[in-house]
Amino acid sequence: MLRTVRAGGAAIGAALLTVLLTGVPARADAERTSQWYFAPMQLAKAQTLGNGGEGVTVAVLDTGIDTTHQDLRGATLPGYNTVRKGPSDSLDNGGHGTGIATLIAGRGHGSGDGLLGVAPRSKVMAVTPSDDPVYAAEGIRWAVAHGAKVINMSFALSVGGDVMQKAVDEAVAADVVLVAGSGNEHQAVGLPAGLRGVLAVGAVDRNNKVADFSNYGKELDLVAYGTQIPAARPNNTYTVVKGTSDSTALVSGVAALIRARYPDMSAAEVVDRLTRTATDRGAKGRDDYYGYGQLNPVAALTAPRVAPSATTAVPTDAPVTAAQGPAPVTSAVDGGLPGWLFFAAVGGFVLIVTLAVVMIVRVRRGS
Repeated sequence: MLRTVRAGGAAIGAALLTVLLTGVPARADAERTSQWYFAPMQLAKAQTLGNGGEGVTVAVLDTGIDTTHQDLRGATLPGYNTVRKGPSDSLDNGGHGTGIATLIAGRGHGSGDGLLGVAPRSKVMAVTPSDDPVYAAEGIRWAVAHGAKVINMSFALSVGGDVMQKAVDEAVAADVVLVAGSGNEHQAVGLPAGLRGVLAVGAVDRNNKVADFSNYGKELDLVAYGTQIPAARPNNTYTVVKGTSDSTALVSGVAALIRARYPDMSAAEVVDRLTRTATDRGAKGRDDYYGYGQLNPVAALTAPRVAPSATTAVPTDAPVTAAQGPAPVTSAVDGGLPGWLFFAAVGGFVLIVTLAVVMIVRVRRGS
């Protein structure tokens, strides 16, 4: 028995020495282990495929970001406050933006502690405020001008669709992916998610069922996990949240992974891949509750490249394609002939063949 005690003591001592020398704990802390969605989304594999989102900047239009949070060290870039026309500093007026930023680009801390974002090598920058359409529109323009490749909009507006639409159109033209939460009132998709060119995201629970709060409608494009989500808050604190805001952050993170894996891929193609590779849920094909389906990161990162069609290249208020299968390639994309010219060419070809046959027959009769 004494030998057993000595052996056990030696093993414990060796384990303690390993921890002291390497700093590696026996297991990750509570925050990291609470990120249950990593397994069903296969995020570890997705992060490898997308190089962690390295080189991609995601603008977070929200309440601000506590850039001093231990899980965001090295993950933030200088942001902008559209009211003060100056830096957004490291303040988060409501705590919401810090959580969204960490879901996208969180890097954890220590050795396996804290929260890890979907794209932990990407960068996030805070753009505030987001509660006014004029300021939010200006924030979109600032983000585009300062290198954002993805813009996350986890907020809701009740007015200002026209002014926001102009800014969104400019961002789409500048090759930026815009992602927004559909809303949490179990009613029609709100703004800015309902705008043309914005990828509208709803929420599903751990059982892949539409959350009872998730907004729905013809504008909905995609769903992602949005219940029991661990999130960061200012001052190195944490909480558990639910909402389409969090679903949106997960989609923005995957968009960053795609843009890192395929630097030459247009925003239109990124959006097309996200919707085309989504896992179909609910009624077959696109529906108003699941959109094109549930976010499938690995499929979005590995599907064969196809040219997005004119109808799926940019989210619209009236999606018309199915959730599954490659998007059709139109003549405008594949360089085909316009319709009238095509028929003229076919008619000319038929005429030439007919004349050739007549000539051959005449030659044979003459011989």
